[in-house]
Formats: sequence, structure tokens, C-alpha cells
Amino acid sequence: MFIRRATNSLNTAKYCFRENFDNFLLGANILRFFVYSRKSICGERGESVENQVEMCRRYIRDKFPEEKNPEISVYEDEGFSAKNTERPRFRQMLRDLRKENPDFVICYRLDRISRNVSDFSTLIEELNRRGISFICIKEEFDTSKPMGKAMMYIASVFAQLERETIAERVRDNMLMLARSGRWLGGTTPTGFVSERVTKVSDDGRVKTYFSLRENISELNTVAVIYEKFLECRCFAGVYKFLTARGIQSRTGSDYSLPGIKQILQNPVYCAADEVAFDYFTALGCDVCFKRDDCSDKYGLLAYNKRDCKKKLSRRPANKWIIAMGSHKGLISGEKWTKVQKIIGSGGEETSVSKERNDYSLFSGLIFCAQCGNRMFSKRRSGKSSRREQYDYICKGKLLGGEGGCRSLNLTGRRTDEAVYASILNLIYENSGICKLLEKMIRGFRKERGEDRISIIESRIKQYDSEIKNLLDSLSKAKTEEGFVKMVNARITELDAEISSLSEEKSRLEIEEKSFENECFDIFSERLSDLKNCNEIMSVFEKRELMRIIVDKIVWDGENLHVFMKYQ
Repeated sequence: MFIRRATNSLNTAKYCFRENFDNFLLGANILRFFVYSRKSICGERGESVENQVEMCRRYIRDKFPEEKNPEISVYEDEGFSAKNTERPRFRQMLRDLRKENPDFVICYRLDRISRNVSDFSTLIEELNRRGISFICIKEEFDTSKPMGKAMMYIASVFAQLERETIAERVRDNMLMLARSGRWLGGTTPTGFVSERVTKVSDDGRVKTYFSLRENISELNTVAVIYEKFLECRCFAGVYKFLTARGIQSRTGSDYSLPGIKQILQNPVYCAADEVAFDYFTALGCDVCFKRDDCSDKYGLLAYNKRDCKKKLSRRPANKWIIAMGSHKGLISGEKWTKVQKIIGSGGEETSVSKERNDYSLFSGLIFCAQCGNRMFSKRRSGKSSRREQYDYICKGKLLGGEGGCRSLNLTGRRTDEAVYASILNLIYENSGICKLLEKMIRGFRKERGEDRISIIESRIKQYDSEIKNLLDSLSKAKTEEGFVKMVNARITELDAEISSLSEEKSRLEIEEKSFENECFDIFSERLSDLKNCNEIMSVFEKRELMRIIVDKIVWDGENLHVFMKYQ
């Protein structure tokens, strides 16, 4: 195998051939090692993955001196925690050991494998079933011996305990700082900026922390938002008021409905008075001050509201920590709690007309040329209006009225019928429908993530290049035994990866060819029979058909411009 690739050096090729021929004569008694290394933070200092691998190689040379040419496969995960086994190279090692059944799995330290007792015990049980020994060189555990196996389980318990203790210590420290009312970082709420405060303690040490400092102009806007919400009792009403007067956020854009809602629900604006104390206490929050300490001079800070493990979803209120901050309270507890009751009652308006409804075909697909917003369908109101009557209205106009956008509305049903008929005629008259179908299929392939084949080809090319570089370096270097062994082992590993990737590529190509043929037949049948089934298609089916074919529709106040996806 290596002679085929080692064309740059005849001497190296002869050496590789002689070495592998000697191994063949010795029989199949060569020991096989899987070396695993891991580090949570990428870097070259300390116990880097490279250092871990080198120490494992040294251990193999020292403890197995009779093995002149052991087979060593290396698996490295850098930037992954040991809290679970969701690590790419670790998962690859498990797949490989189930196929190849090596003699040993070896790592530098126990916690490189896992800090979870359950995951660790599952791995050890599988290794035991397959007769594979596990070696940890730092703690000198070897599961091929009974005492080593027992000590391994004990050590894994302490590894998990260490992980949980560190996490708990960090969490407790953050919560303790929260109780002091400090600003612990993150995006500062509207109306405030983060200010660094330096303090010298009694023992002479300099301590630094952060607090919130008021931004008067933004706080005035926040006060207006609360007043208008209590007046109109809906987010859309506040939005219209702000856009009509050109009041914008700190980013220079209009306030969004979710942004307005977030401001109205943030306790940072609420004064730390008795009403607020009673409200949060009733919710079951951990309130970090006594009722006697309440003061309307200061605002509140809420911690532990979001769960970082669940994509920042809101925790239940009984998990919140409410502390008294050092910033000024803007909204009284009575007014703030009243706002929460209005929001909680569900009486507020939270969004514009839905993009997917049961009567319009192009809601959300039409864009206003004047302001760039989408246009949504809205039923007409009034006693004289019939249920089937609706219009397409610009989102800016829906939320902000005439101040948001002055674009003319579109009569909904007439617009749908005209655009739909025009698109159908285009399909019927288009002689290049096969090209249309081919483009549609290519679009679906991209949506299905069929760039996998190109990724596989790129990886194969990368591995081939690495093998060539290894052979080049082998031909130029002196033929030390250890170096040649290391290069041969790496080439073997890369060859195996290339074979596996080539098989995966062939499978995907067959699958994609079948997918293309199937899609082509289905779309041809559907589009050719469109005249017959058009009358019985539902609004939802027609809308899905249009969204497959139409990219967007632009209304400039006089004409509609239809842009097709596949032209």
C-alpha cells in the first residue's frame, strides 16, 4: 500500500515494504492501541492534546518494549467538555473500536474520557464485553487487572464530584454577587449604561465591579412606553405612537414589538418599594432584601431569569433572584405590577396579521417598494364588509399608521386572482418547463443540505494532500525507526478515512440520482395536470405551490412586479 504512494524515494519504499513484510512474518500478534486525548479550551500550553498523545506514545514504548511496531490510532478532541460524550472524535473512536476491536484504549488522565460516572461506566462495560483493556497513564489504572478496574470506578466518581463541585461553586459565587445588587454583565437594558466602579478594601486591595448608570434620554423614552401602554393596553399602539414621532432605539432603528414587550417586562425599571416586594414575594422569587428595607429611590435587578442550557428560555418565577440595585427606580411598583397584569391577561395585541391564514395566497410574500416592509393581509371591518373581503397592507402602515408608511393598500381577492392566473399562464406557455424543473430540483437539493458530497470530496482531497506531504517528508528525512513508524501509522489512518469517505460519497450519489428522478417525475405530473386540479385545490395547496415558484412580489404603488425563483 505504501509502495504505491512512495514514488519519491526508492529507499523509503524498500524500507516500508521490508518493515511490513517483517510484521507479516511475525504473525498477527501486533498490539493495537487507540489513544484518546481531549482539552476543553483550544491552546498549546499545559496538557495540550499533542502533549497528551506524546505521553501516551512514550508510555506504550516504556511498558511494551517487546512491541517493536505497535499499531496506534489517535483520536483528538480539542475545545470539548467532558460533561457528556457528544464529541466527534470520541464518537468516531467508539465506532472504530466496535469494528476493529483493539487491544487497548489509552488516555493521559481519567477525566480526559469523561467526568460523568454513568458515561464512564457504560464505556468500561462495553470495553470489558469486547475484551479491550483501558489504561490511564497519569493515575496508572489498568482495567486488565481487577484492582485497576475497581480503582477506576472510584476515581470516576470523584471526577464527576469535582465537575459538579466546580459548577456549583461558580453558580453560588454568581448568585452571591447578585444579592449584592451588582450588574454582572451582558447587554445593558435601554436607559442604562454599564459603569466601572473601583473600590479599595480595608486590607488595601483594589476591587472592581460594575453598576448601572442612567441614560436620561433613553429613560425618558422608557417612561413614555409605560405611559402609552397603560393608555392603549397593546404593544402595537405603543409602536404606532413611537414611529409617528420618529422615536428610535439606541441602534437607530424603530422599536420592535418584542423589544417593547421586553422593556415592559423588565424589573430593572421597577422601584424597590413595598408593592414590588409583595408582588415578587407572591411569585415565589428569592427576594434579597427585607420589606423594612424597601425604598422607591432604588430600582430592582433580576438574576437567574434565563436558562443558558435551554437557549435562554425563561425560568419559572420561583427561580428568579430579585435584588435591590444602586440605580434609580423609574416606575413605581404599583404602576409596574399593573402593566404585568395587563400583559398576563392576554388582552394586549402582540403581532400583526398572520402570514399563513385561510383566505389569502400572498400574505407576507408581497413587499412594499416604498419602505421595504412585507405586506400582510387584513380582513375589512365594518357592518357593510363581507368576510371574504380583505386587503394587503404594508407592515409599517399596520403598526405605525400613516406615519409608518403611506403606501396604497391592495385589494386582496382581486390581487390574488390576477397574480395567480398570470403565474399559471406562464407555466402553461413556458416551453422550457424541463429547465424550470431542473432548477427547482437543484433548489431542493440545497435545502436538503446536499453539499455533503462536495464536503466529502474536499476532505478526501485534504487527506490525499496530507499523505503526499508525509511521503515527501519521509523521503527527505533520515530513516529513524520511530519516525517511519509514526508516518506509516498516520498514512494507514488516512487511507482508512479516504476509503470510508469514498463509500459514503458513492452512497450519496446513488441516493441523489434516485431523488432527482423522483422529484422530476412528481413535479412534471403535478404541473402538467395543474389545469385539471386547479379548481379543487385548497387555499393552502395553492399558496404552497406559489411559494415554491415565486421568490417575491414588489408593489410600487402602481404596478406589481413578480420575481420567479427559477428563471
